[in-house]
Amino acid sequence: MYDPVQLRTFLAVAQTLNFTQAARRLSLRQSTVSQHVRRLEAATGRALFTRDTHSVELTEDGEAMLGFARSILEAHERASAFFAGTRLRGRLRFGASEDFVLTRLPEILETFRHEHPSVDLELTVELSGTLHEQLADGALDLVLAKRRPNDRHGEMVWRDELSWVGAPGLRLDPERPVPLILFPPPGITRSRALEVLELSGREWRIACTSGSLNGLVAAARAGLGVMAHARGLIPPGLTRLRGGVLPELGAVDFVLLHGRGRRPGAQEAAEALASAILASGDRLRSRG
Repeated sequence: MYDPVQLRTFLAVAQTLNFTQAARRLSLRQSTVSQHVRRLEAATGRALFTRDTHSVELTEDGEAMLGFARSILEAHERASAFFAGTRLRGRLRFGASEDFVLTRLPEILETFRHEHPSVDLELTVELSGTLHEQLADGALDLVLAKRRPNDRHGEMVWRDELSWVGAPGLRLDPERPVPLILFPPPGITRSRALEVLELSGREWRIACTSGSLNGLVAAARAGLGVMAHARGLIPPGLTRLRGGVLPELGAVDFVLLHGRGRRPGAQEAAEALASAILASGDRLRSRG
């Protein structure tokens, strides 16, 4: 009933909430992306997006279509792989940012391993900045991480807003330095948080440093301070600080980056895992 090409386009728009970014990801013209979405909306008889000149948002029917589209495309890929008779083999070194520790990324990796049992998947969980360095050094084949500011490399998974988050009920004293809970260098959110505070002239102090997201979350839940974190990935037990008490942090891009190596099987396996992540990227974000 539904065209897989149109469903892939729908997922790309739903994950980036941007027709231009979706077109770039799919190597299509923006007019073609719009046409695919219109045809899918015609097939469903429902509006899947609300859009104006400034923003794109999913409708309730669009939210429902996310799950259906993902299931249809996963079944399509399994059938294609089965009848093609191809079997991926080799060693795949995959790096994922600490941001995804508390998301449903393990479910995506579990499905990938089930569908490609002959691929030896090695997972590295690190800070985004460290993963960029390891990829450049040839130590990783594929990375899912935040993109550095002003960097245009990588395949966009989605764009999110960075927010100040802390324990519910946390109140900051405007007369005292901001207590910060930070990743160590070369953390990308660390650099952004310090930069915006310096530019605004707001004093700060480091209340906690940890290379583990779980460590940062524990400190934040204890009320030790605030941390900068993607709005769509806010861990349970924490909430956004509202009321403009701290300067805006701006947007952050989550991207997939491929290594430059040509080890046997690695490139094909990396492309297959990248496709799986792009098709299921909405699973990585928290809802609500």
